[in-house]
Amino acid sequence: MFMVLPRSARRMALAIAFLALASLCAQFIHLHRRADVPMAETAWDMARYFTILTNLLVVVTFAVISRPVRAGYAAAWLAALSLAAIMSGLIYHLVLAHLVTFTGLGWWADHGLHSLTPFAIAFWWLIHAPKQRLGYADLPIFVLWPSIYGAYALARGAADGTYPYPFIDLSVMAPIAVATYLVGLLVLFLLCGVLMILIGRFADR
Repeated sequence: MFMVLPRSARRMALAIAFLALASLCAQFIHLHRRADVPMAETAWDMARYFTILTNLLVVVTFAVISRPVRAGYAAAWLAALSLAAIMSGLIYHLVLAHLVTFTGLGWWADHGLHSLTPFAIAFWWLIHAPKQRLGYADLPIFVLWPSIYGAYALARGAADGTYPYPFIDLSVMAPIAVATYLVGLLVLFLLCGVLMILIGRFADR
């Protein structure tokens, strides 16, 4: 689909890109100060997490779509990335938030990554994103990024013994339990993808 997004959509997309980037930078500064390790090590450790990598994709994607040029904007990719950002925030608040307590700059970074950016993306997608061409044939893209990340997280955990989340920690959980969690998450992403497709059929009307 080749189009130029309206100016209001592009301005908000650029603001979201800056919000995600500022949150990532704040998280980097906070973790680097706390760990007192080389910057490259801090960056490599951050790259272990779904939220961090998803927000990097948000920065790149939303910076690109903020440009006032004709380009190909895949409605399915925008929907899938929006869902990934929203799910990262929801899962964090429902399952993981109690595991770590942040203060100061870390608190702002935490809420920027897990609260403000997902909310802003959800709002932008509902108001501005092209949605009418979404169809059930697009469902595989909703699980593409989570599947890639899952394989990456498991491979990296197997290599260095550190897993980013307790529900995929093969050092303490049986492989069948981890597989069950991952399959369940992919099914959840698919179901949410169906919901977004249904929303898309009516929202642009």
